[in-house]
Amino acid sequence: MHNAEFLKPRLIGARFEQHAIPLDMLRDLSALEDLITDVAKWHFLKRNPERKRLRRGFTKGLALKLTSIEEGSAIPVISLVIASKLLFPTEVEECFEAARESIVRAIGAAASGDDVGRYIPERVLGHFEKIGRGLLDGEAIEFASGDCIAPVVLTKATRRTLLLAGHGVCSVQETVTLYGLIPEADQKDMTFHIEVPDGRKIKAPLLASYNDTVMEAFNCYKQSARVCLQGIGIFSRSNRLEHVDSVDQLVLIDELDVYARLTELAALKDGWLDGEGKALDPSELRWLEDWFSSFIQDDLPLPHLYPTIDGKVRAEWTLGQNEISLEFNVGTKEAFWHSLDLSTDESEERTVALEDEDQIRELIGTIQKFSEGQ
Repeated sequence: MHNAEFLKPRLIGARFEQHAIPLDMLRDLSALEDLITDVAKWHFLKRNPERKRLRRGFTKGLALKLTSIEEGSAIPVISLVIASKLLFPTEVEECFEAARESIVRAIGAAASGDDVGRYIPERVLGHFEKIGRGLLDGEAIEFASGDCIAPVVLTKATRRTLLLAGHGVCSVQETVTLYGLIPEADQKDMTFHIEVPDGRKIKAPLLASYNDTVMEAFNCYKQSARVCLQGIGIFSRSNRLEHVDSVDQLVLIDELDVYARLTELAALKDGWLDGEGKALDPSELRWLEDWFSSFIQDDLPLPHLYPTIDGKVRAEWTLGQNEISLEFNVGTKEAFWHSLDLSTDESEERTVALEDEDQIRELIGTIQKFSEGQ
């Protein structure tokens, strides 16, 4: 067997740190093999214009295999494994290497606004339906070629460009997480609508396994019972979510759910407060979401989250006789802490470094102490 390192896509994002790859991303690697194989076949026919079809057994004895995972975000190492008895190993290997270069250049073209069709045929672009579909905002897959060109990055945006370059493609599938209310449910058509923070109602299929959750949220609509939906959404060419194609998870959430509230804050536009009020930065809200996920424990009381007029986020707790606020400055990775004991009028102010674990533990301990004293 001939085993050669072939491709090392680097997964970029918080989920991929600590030398880990979520299982759902393994489907992307499988789809990547299909794309590379199809482009390799295309290169073979380009090299042999006299042939109308592929040589029999073109890929027999050849496989792309995950052989290890390197650190530095998560880096799966994909090797090209060729059986020693393969009749034409050099030509086959060259076609696969050419396919890798073409795909890397096509991703780069999508990022720069160049013509993707210069590098790979339009008919194979549908493979990107599965490659990168699970990427979240702020995540990416970096690809490097064997040539001297700089690495290219596949993001949700470049993936969308690649898919829409295909003939007749007018919509794109992407993983979605939606927070909202359920104002409508149709048990005859087996569908329901989720009302998202900007007021739109998004249609989704009603599965038997989620029927009770949908009905409970529907019946408590006037009490603002919110749900979190995870699934696959269908987006138009203009990147507008049209409907949910499939639901993977649907759960009722706490009325103070941090992630739902941050999603609501992301929908605010400039001028949200009587013509004043700055819109919040989406990247800063994602950072805050990661911060809450990393540091705020499940047994801590949830805060009320409010936007500030200058585009920041303030968390507020009322714990017994104590009023607490924590105003976040994501730019400096700090927060301003203020607490007031209503029974004594004693107050405390300090700045908390949001990436200092000792200060975070002290912060959590103080909140726990006030909470237990209620």
